[in-house]
Amino acid sequence: MRRNGVTLPDTTTDILYDVAIIGSGPAGYTAAIRGGQLGLKVALIEKDSVLGGTCLHVGCIPTKTLLFNAELWDHLKHATEFGIDNVASPQLNWDNVLKRKTAIVTKHTKGLEFLMKKNKVTVVSGLARLTGPAVNGIHTLSLTQSDGAPSELKAKNVILATGSSAKTIFGLTPDDRILTNIEILSIPQVPKSLIVIGAGAVGVEFASIFKSYGTDVTIVEFLPRIMPPEDEDISKELTRLFKKRGVDINTSCKVEKIEKTESGVRVTWTTANGKTIEKEAEKVLVAVGRAPRTEGLGIEQTKIELDRGFIEVNPAQQTAEPGIYAIGDIVAGLPQLAHVGGMSGIVAVTHIAGRTFRPVKRERIPACTYSDPQIGSAGLTEAQAKEAGHDVKVGKFPFAGNSKATIVASHDGFVKIVADAKYGELLGVHIIGPQATELIAEAVAVMELEGTVDHLMFTIHAHPTLSEAMLDAYAAVDGMAINA
Repeated sequence: MRRNGVTLPDTTTDILYDVAIIGSGPAGYTAAIRGGQLGLKVALIEKDSVLGGTCLHVGCIPTKTLLFNAELWDHLKHATEFGIDNVASPQLNWDNVLKRKTAIVTKHTKGLEFLMKKNKVTVVSGLARLTGPAVNGIHTLSLTQSDGAPSELKAKNVILATGSSAKTIFGLTPDDRILTNIEILSIPQVPKSLIVIGAGAVGVEFASIFKSYGTDVTIVEFLPRIMPPEDEDISKELTRLFKKRGVDINTSCKVEKIEKTESGVRVTWTTANGKTIEKEAEKVLVAVGRAPRTEGLGIEQTKIELDRGFIEVNPAQQTAEPGIYAIGDIVAGLPQLAHVGGMSGIVAVTHIAGRTFRPVKRERIPACTYSDPQIGSAGLTEAQAKEAGHDVKVGKFPFAGNSKATIVASHDGFVKIVADAKYGELLGVHIIGPQATELIAEAVAVMELEGTVDHLMFTIHAHPTLSEAMLDAYAAVDGMAINA
């Protein structure tokens, strides 16, 4: 068998793997690599022709590539302020933007193929299904290989890592005008107008990208605020800054109809007070969440428990069926984030290998949105902390007081600290502003180590850096920020 020109081992029923992993996205490939490092005999099964899943091919990586391009484009608009002349009329080469995106994806796809070889992971091309419980401790997977030939694969343990798919509404099928995260990544030109339905991370990021390129962007969100999972102050600040950029934001709105017109798409929605609004745009992006890919896996032949299509697991990522684990976007109760998938995969194979592990902690997961401005958060929001019964103290420091933020010409936003009033333990950290997605890692590490505000107020941060905004925010909990 060959995949992308590489000869792979034959998969036969007389090979017994320690673990078979179904799905090669961040959850699956991370589990495979760590399994190989731990000395396990690993099979990684992928139905598509390339490794990497949604994240690498039509998700995280290409989207963040476009966001970086958009950031450069925004800087070029103000080139003279940075002392760079003769760029008064830059021209966007969208074809080259897409070529760069594709080149980055291709590079990292090849990197994954190398890592599989390095860690002695057997890559199996085909569609796998569970056939029931283990027999004498061995699971048998039904495998339809890429050439259509039926086969079987045997393993002591199975990890389900099949990921998720974009939800649609009204039964619409995506095409060249009604888009999901997949289609919008390859549109042949920047649209003049775009209506984004849904203001979670996906919707907000694409709204940010195309607003930078001059698209007339409208956001329609069912809930009362954009970025609903974030701290309310973060949502308010993002709303303010998006409106400042010229984004038309509509919250507490229910989409009633999406219909194609002669030249675009018309969206009809009702507001909270019952008013009906119609708006037409060249393209519509449906970004209303993602559904777990658990159908067709043969789950009904096992004891695996489902919650609205998501799989229930214990702290070791084990399902109710002995020897079968689930990781990533299909797991009930975990956010659908690539880094969560990767860590849950590490937990699963570490448990399979009989090693000590630390379970994924919901309150220690960083959430990152790469829009302009960026958002990074971890832990409890202020409202959640109060609802949980904590006596909280809040510190807030604006990037306007940070010298590095001024240097990089990005001084909107703030760092917000939610701390326990008695002991100073960090309960939540919420950042909106420059490099928020990088800064949040410090907060997660501190929370993992149960650091307190008192510890952090005496932790030296280099000057001038954006991370100094964290130091000032910690101090702001006690009303002692230096630069504000």
